[in-house]
Amino acid sequence: MLEFDQHKVKVTTTAADALDVCEKETFDLIILDYLMPVMKGDKLAIALKERFPHLPILMITADAEKVESLNRPPGVDLLMGKPFQLTELREAIGSMLRKE
Repeated sequence: MLEFDQHKVKVTTTAADALDVCEKETFDLIILDYLMPVMKGDKLAIALKERFPHLPILMITADAEKVESLNRPPGVDLLMGKPFQLTELREAIGSMLRKE
């Protein structure tokens, strides 16, 4: 869907890969999942913000209520719960990219 909307997409499967790719390439927005192997998304968001403080981060999770009850994780600019409608994701991405 993101590529259909003319976004350039880079997919990684681990937090370490994501950090490595972000060191080598420039991105307008990071979308990550809370539940990831080895390093959870909230920890990745913190690591990314330490290196790239102005990079917007959208975190998606199946347990948005639990994460939100702990306050929005540091480094995360927007938290979306699953499932979501594609229109919601499009609106969130558009909103985050306009803030730049």
